[in-house]
Amino acid sequence: MRFLFQSRRMELTADMFAEEVEAAAASFDRHIVCLDKSPEECRASLDSLLGKALEAYVNRGPGLRHGIALDTQVTIILSQVDDHELPMCGIYFNLHSPYKQARQPAGK
Repeated sequence: MRFLFQSRRMELTADMFAEEVEAAAASFDRHIVCLDKSPEECRASLDSLLGKALEAYVNRGPGLRHGIALDTQVTIILSQVDDHELPMCGIYFNLHSPYKQARQPAGK
């Protein structure tokens, strides 16, 4: 997937963030127990979300600094960094526990 970063005429590709995606996929495989996704499905989600985050980043409005894409388990954020052409890439796992109990409303 290729995108043209308009203000500096820099071409952004998913390959530029391969290191971050590989690290996230390895972390998922090693540390995350997920009943909804296999490691292969996680990798496919990471690739898809990175493409969406790149598109959001390239097409962001004036004054905005981020491109974000997420699903129920993963969030990818591309953030503009002053004095750097390549944005920072953050990949976060939205962790939850099936054993977490719902909070009771205050006063009950």
